[in-house]
Amino acid sequence: MNRCARGLYAVLALALACAGLASCAKPEEGTRTLAFWTIGREGEAVAKLLPDFEREHPGLHVAVQQLPLTAAHQKLLTAYAGDSTPDITQLGNTWVPEMVALGALEPLDARVAASKVVDQADYFPAIWSTNVIDGTLYGVPWYVDTRLLFYRKDLLAKAGYDHPPRDWTEWQAMMAKLSQPPGKTYGALLPTNEFEQLLALALQQDDPLLRDDGRYGNFRSAGFKKALAFYVSIFKDRQAPMMTNVGIGNPWAAFGQGFFTFYLSGPWNIGEFRKRLPPDQQADWGTTPLPGPSGPGASNAGGSSLVIYRKSRHKDDAWALIEFLSRPAIQDRFYQILGDMPPRRSSWNAPALKNDDKATAFREQLERVKPTPPVAEWERIVTEMQLVAAQAAHGDLTIDQAAAEIDRRADRLLEKRRWMLDHGHKASP
Repeated sequence: MNRCARGLYAVLALALACAGLASCAKPEEGTRTLAFWTIGREGEAVAKLLPDFEREHPGLHVAVQQLPLTAAHQKLLTAYAGDSTPDITQLGNTWVPEMVALGALEPLDARVAASKVVDQADYFPAIWSTNVIDGTLYGVPWYVDTRLLFYRKDLLAKAGYDHPPRDWTEWQAMMAKLSQPPGKTYGALLPTNEFEQLLALALQQDDPLLRDDGRYGNFRSAGFKKALAFYVSIFKDRQAPMMTNVGIGNPWAAFGQGFFTFYLSGPWNIGEFRKRLPPDQQADWGTTPLPGPSGPGASNAGGSSLVIYRKSRHKDDAWALIEFLSRPAIQDRFYQILGDMPPRRSSWNAPALKNDDKATAFREQLERVKPTPPVAEWERIVTEMQLVAAQAAHGDLTIDQAAAEIDRRADRLLEKRRWMLDHGHKASP
């Protein structure tokens, strides 16, 4: 990259740093400033916790910058290119491999080994593993995100069921009963432009989604084709509407009106349904872990982690902040402010989570989550996966054709990774 380009990136990064929650005003003389970048609403929530941290660390000020979710990935890359990275940032765990490949992140194994706060054994294993790349730890989970079923208990009872689905066969039988009259009501909502639903079904299989150390796609495996066939059959049998999330418009109102019974979604919707459904419907809905092909099923190990940049000049301060935000009591407060669920088992003993019947299903699901392949290209691969899966759902491709096409697109995206690995280099984005 030439000097002019690097200068432009630096200017952009500086402008970005002044646009978030924190101002660019000079801190008090003698005060150290720790630059902390967050993504989305987490910045607003964490700002309410930081006064306690700063009281514990006199002379240290945390400058929080809130990145918009839609622009965060590009802005993080821009900051790296312009040598203007913060000290610490929130990072989606599917973005960790990319930043590691760039050499941007500080290894954290030694700090965790010496910590009296961050206890690996207390974290959900699959969530922790999303931060481990080639045997080295680069992040500490901050909050978790996974998918399970929201469902209408009253509609299921009217269909003759006193329990949620326990496997695919039972789930599909329920959806068939609930999709009456055809084209008017549906068993489930699976927006065709969202990859998370198919991804969760695919993670329930034994076959990995990539093969040969992430060099090639493995979507022609028997496991993925089984998941894809099940997914496509739901649309073929008119048990889910052929709609995107834009087409559905207001899924909360549609759920309350009985347009569909099952909704495969994440923890933020607990708060949304409590806010958007009327009081007389609050007892009508619940949450349940995903059913698998022959019993309880896995789901995705999503969420965000806290990472320290290699070029930070305040690494000890950054680690102190990670330890503070990792305390179970602080994670409980964070959940009550925002609804982001904690990655530590001990944090789930707090009354706000332990006594919440809508949250307990997530606690159970988190013991059965799986990480996605730790390659920098994964988000582009999974986007292509869903584009092709939507064609199959529309009947434009057979299952075999769709699986082969997803492999073809994945292999094309992984071409540079193959070259780097085959020539003895560390894979990079």
